Amino acid sequence: MSTLFYLIFTYLFFINILGFSLMGMDKRRARRHQWRIPEKTLFAAAVLGGSGGAWLGMYVFRHKTRHWYFAVGMPLILTLQAGLAVYLLYRMIS
Repeated sequence: MSTLFYLIFTYLFFINILGFSLMGMDKRRARRHQWRIPEKTLFAAAVLGGSGGAWLGMYVFRHKTRHWYFAVGMPLILTLQAGLAVYLLYRMIS
C-alpha cells in the first residue's frame, strides 16, 4: 500500500510540474509570437492530474485567465479530482 501511495504521489507531483510548466512555456511563446502549445494539450495535462499546477500556472504567469473555459474549467477539473481523491481515500479507510 505504501508503494502505491508513493507512486501516485510521485506521478501527481510530476504531472503538476508539467501542467505548471506548460502554462509558462505557452505564455513565453505567446510573447515571442512563436508556435503555441495547443489548448487541448493544456487541458489534457490538467485532466491527467495536473490541474493544480495548471491552475497555479495560469495565475503566476497571468496566462489564459481571461478565457472563460480556462477560468472555469481548470478549477472545475481540480474540484472534481479532489472530490474523487477524497472519495477514494474514504473508501480505502472504511
